[in-house]
Amino acid sequence: MENNHPKRLIKYNDKLFSCSTSVAMELIGGKWKSVILIYLTDGKKRYNELRKLISTITERTLSLQLKQLEKDGLITRTVYTKKPPLKVEYELTEFGKTLTPVLNAIASWGMEIIKEKGEVIEQ
Repeated sequence: MENNHPKRLIKYNDKLFSCSTSVAMELIGGKWKSVILIYLTDGKKRYNELRKLISTITERTLSLQLKQLEKDGLITRTVYTKKPPLKVEYELTEFGKTLTPVLNAIASWGMEIIKEKGEVIEQ
C-alpha cells in the first residue's frame, strides 16, 4: 500500500512545517522535553523534584526546557511567594494532558526495548 501524501506546508506559531509530525516534534522533540513531560503526567512537581528524577540533566538545560514547555502551553509554572523559601511548581496544562497517551505509549515502547536489549540499574 502506498501512502499518497499531498505536498503542503503547515504554519504553526509563525513557523512553516512540512507535516504534522514536524509540528509535534517541535513541541516535544529533543532529548529532554518528553522526559520532563512524562514525570509531570502523575501530577505537580517542584523544580528540585524534577532535578532528582532526571539526574542526568543539567540545571541550565532543565530550566531552559521548562521555559520552552511553558511558552508552548504544555505546562504551567506556579510561584508561591507568601513566605520564604520561594516555592515553584510545574504541572501539565489541559493541552499538555492530551499528550499523556502518547507519552505512555513511548514509555511502554522504551521498556520493551530495555527488556530485549538493555538493563535497568537501580540507584
